[in-house]
Amino acid sequence: MMFRRIAAFLLGASLVLSYAPFAQAWLVIPVLIAMLALTESATPAVAWRCGFYFGLGWFTTGLSWIYVSIDQFGGLPVVASLVILLLLFAYLALYPALAFWLWRMSARWLGAFAIGILPIAWLIAESLRGSLLTGFPWLELGYSQTDSWLGAYAPWLGGVGVTVILWLIAINAWLWYRHRYRLAALSTCSLLILPFILNALSPIQTTGDTTKVLLVQGNIEQSIKWNPDQHWQSLTTYIELSRPYYASHDIIVWPESAVTMPEPYTDDVLKNIHQQLVESRAALITGIIDYRGNKYYNSLITLGLDSPVQPVEPYYHGHSNRYQKHQLLPIGEFVPFESLLRPLAPLFDLPMSSFSRGEYQQADLRATGLHLSAAICYEIAFAEQMRTNTTANSKLLITVSNDTWFGRSHGPAQHMQIARMRALELGRPLLRATNNGITAVVSAHGEELARAPQFTTTVLSADVPLVQGYTGFYYWGHAGAWLIAIILALGSILGALLPHFYRASP
Repeated sequence: MMFRRIAAFLLGASLVLSYAPFAQAWLVIPVLIAMLALTESATPAVAWRCGFYFGLGWFTTGLSWIYVSIDQFGGLPVVASLVILLLLFAYLALYPALAFWLWRMSARWLGAFAIGILPIAWLIAESLRGSLLTGFPWLELGYSQTDSWLGAYAPWLGGVGVTVILWLIAINAWLWYRHRYRLAALSTCSLLILPFILNALSPIQTTGDTTKVLLVQGNIEQSIKWNPDQHWQSLTTYIELSRPYYASHDIIVWPESAVTMPEPYTDDVLKNIHQQLVESRAALITGIIDYRGNKYYNSLITLGLDSPVQPVEPYYHGHSNRYQKHQLLPIGEFVPFESLLRPLAPLFDLPMSSFSRGEYQQADLRATGLHLSAAICYEIAFAEQMRTNTTANSKLLITVSNDTWFGRSHGPAQHMQIARMRALELGRPLLRATNNGITAVVSAHGEELARAPQFTTTVLSADVPLVQGYTGFYYWGHAGAWLIAIILALGSILGALLPHFYRASP
């Protein structure tokens, strides 16, 4: 029993190597096969424990970067920080535990056919992880394949669909190894070859048009970012980095909360920037704190030229060309049970941790005639929300972030990988501006076109090819992944019931 727990923990821990920046995507399938071997004959209780320790290893190594922000900004003793992290990892580990438990529980009725239940059990558990308590869908297995040839499934089935495919490959490979089923070997080979055909069938084509963008990376230290004495200095940094490029670029992007002074108190400066941009025939999209009706919103606003043919709307606080963050980060942007938690430690009373939510679905941002579907920081991990906010008119995806919280850890690299998956799923180029990394421009096929060096004050200029066409994921979202899992589950149930049906026939 102890061997199984240790083995499950080590298998889960090894998964960190499959994600960015380590990029060993091949590792996922052997790990899943090993977990099948470990739990194939287990009781539901043993499978639960194996799944829990697998998840504990998976999230402990994969999310260890969270310690950086807690240690530097949480104001807690080391032991307390470690206890909080352990509780978080243990909570997240409940979801893979649930998936393995559901599989082995179904084996009581379905026998060996129950292995076909595992993909839908995994989807159910991961769906709960991505929605309960506001959700935390980080480190889905599909993200590991962003750079592998299996990523070609993403435009059709999404990252969740890639997860289902990984499980199908692992299950069929295991069945072939364990029982020498020829159909399982054929299925494994087919699933590995199909992505090359899907690439050839891609509906996304370049139009021949480009837009010239400038992403600005301010590299403002987190320790001084929210200091009132720093507000104007930070804004001046971004203006001075951007102004020389007004006339030569179509769209300029500043990162999340680049303007730290709440919007009503910066109206005069913003009007000035807006007018200069209009005269230069350019637009600027910036993160800013919007304050209205005694509520704060983590927002993006557009200044300058929204359309090259319509009369330009003058800037004023509250104008419609904006986006307000919906998916807020627990503790960082809102504090659950705040009357109890805020007095306990600085961790629960961080600057700007009382935001209100924007609407789930919002209009595109508009800049120089282009429509951009927006997400701020953490919410880029919510694929369905991004899909819902991407319209037929959306030509670009845009996300801004402040990954300064996580220093030189592997957290920012994972965040970038998640953002690239959204571009791959929706078949649209993506602009990502951050305070100090990773700032990059991504093609409609999820490939980085340009990247700024981390931890430097710099700008990134790029010509972004525009595309036409719509991916399968744009039309049906995660429904394709669920349909595959449901068909497999129904097939398993039918396979288990048919022998009983024939024996019962007269």
